[in-house]
Amino acid sequence: MNPIGPKHPEDPVFADIADADRALAMASRAAEIDRTPAFPRTEFRELGRRRLLGLRTSAARGGRGLSMSVAGAALADLAYRGGTMFAKLSLQPDFCGVLADHATPDLLEGYFLPLTRGETLIGNQITEPGAGADPAALTMSARRDGPGYVLTGTKSQAAFASDADAAIVYARTGDTGDRAAGITAFLVPQNQLGIDRTVGNDLGERWMRRGTVTYREVRVPREHLLGEEGQGFEYLKEELSRERLLLAAIYVGVGRSSLEDTVQRAATRTTFGRPLHQHEAVAFPTVEDWALLEATWLYVARALERADAGESLDAESAMAKWMATDVALRTIDHAIQFHGGEGYGNALPHERRWRDVRSGRLAHGPSEIMHLVAARALWRDAPRSR
Repeated sequence: MNPIGPKHPEDPVFADIADADRALAMASRAAEIDRTPAFPRTEFRELGRRRLLGLRTSAARGGRGLSMSVAGAALADLAYRGGTMFAKLSLQPDFCGVLADHATPDLLEGYFLPLTRGETLIGNQITEPGAGADPAALTMSARRDGPGYVLTGTKSQAAFASDADAAIVYARTGDTGDRAAGITAFLVPQNQLGIDRTVGNDLGERWMRRGTVTYREVRVPREHLLGEEGQGFEYLKEELSRERLLLAAIYVGVGRSSLEDTVQRAATRTTFGRPLHQHEAVAFPTVEDWALLEATWLYVARALERADAGESLDAESAMAKWMATDVALRTIDHAIQFHGGEGYGNALPHERRWRDVRSGRLAHGPSEIMHLVAARALWRDAPRSR
């Protein structure tokens, strides 16, 4: 079976990923951290040392400056080797593009460059109780006060809730009648008085240690404002489209790892006197998984190339993310089934992969919203009935 995804042998990032896998034993380390959840600081620093953080981030800002196409293939490779953990660690500086693009030189030097080296962890805090899939509905306030702002409100489902050194926080600085307007992005160090952080207990991706962060009259200097006041939602929209495409590549990579395990299992396991792959109940769904993963990767790869060409791909990114999530979950579910009782246990990686990929139906836009984004684009220019 050919590996899913284009090869880029000319780019050293793939050799560097293979070297990192040998040094870090990515698959086994991800399993260990799932059992005793903690943020993997050591692995994060090691990825930074090997320049595997911020694949899309420009070299001037500490990243690799890769194209979307090469970065997507590299993230798929990381996910194939170490699951969502190592791939999303690699993507963390790219998740902080609002900071990279709109911070002052001092903030870049003090926070973003250390992030690309794995020395500082920065989270994103968008979701609030009652404002998840609709970020324009957020109510957290940032009140002007003298030379800065005062933040009051609660963020929920925040990744790295108790581990982040700083966070990009979206708060409302005004109410213009347009719900999306008046939202501003700030960089907020998380060790300040007035910030309370609690960690929840998630189904998967436990290393993220998501939780709730409450701000009680927390002061933020004006220098920590990212970009222009009131433009935070516009910055966020630009970033989300790129993120969704790269996440799609990650989920395809994880699905491929379980598919290959299933193929191997079906070739070596014998039931009722025949290899497992000679039973149509196993062979046919596995072939379908292969075809669907290949088709999804072709769609994702094409969208990545179009993104490199400068096209706006909100709908395509949305479709890529929900397709990749659903196809990967289907493939991993079959791996659990066809590995029998062992597949259901945590001695094999499939149940963890399923739990980790399941977040893709929620994070960075739930699948229902991905359908809505695509539907709006599909009918935007449709002819009116006569």
